[in-house]
Amino acid sequence: MLKSKIHRARVSTVNLDYEGSITIDEGLMRAADILPYEQVQVLNLNNGARFTTYAIKGERSGEICINGAAARLAAKGNIIIILSYCHIADDEAPGFLPRLVYVDANNAVVDTKWLTEALPL
Repeated sequence: MLKSKIHRARVSTVNLDYEGSITIDEGLMRAADILPYEQVQVLNLNNGARFTTYAIKGERSGEICINGAAARLAAKGNIIIILSYCHIADDEAPGFLPRLVYVDANNAVVDTKWLTEALPL
């Protein structure tokens, strides 16, 4: 199930020489309930690239850095969506609601909410 989403974050840097991962502002990680080393999926709205990696904690400065090989899939200033998922019991799925985090052009949180209603089955 979708656990959380950071919507329309802006890539602040790319670092091809790092081993891999996505560095995410620590405050954004907390707001989205994403743990260090948790698997995330990244969707690049500028070029359509989609990739899976893991999150590492960044400075509380709006930092979103695409590292390693994935740095070839994004450029500074690209707008991305960061998704995290979780496994839950089948009987919990109908009422499960993800955490949504909306940010501004500097990756500062402007709204955080849980969806208010599960989708009908």
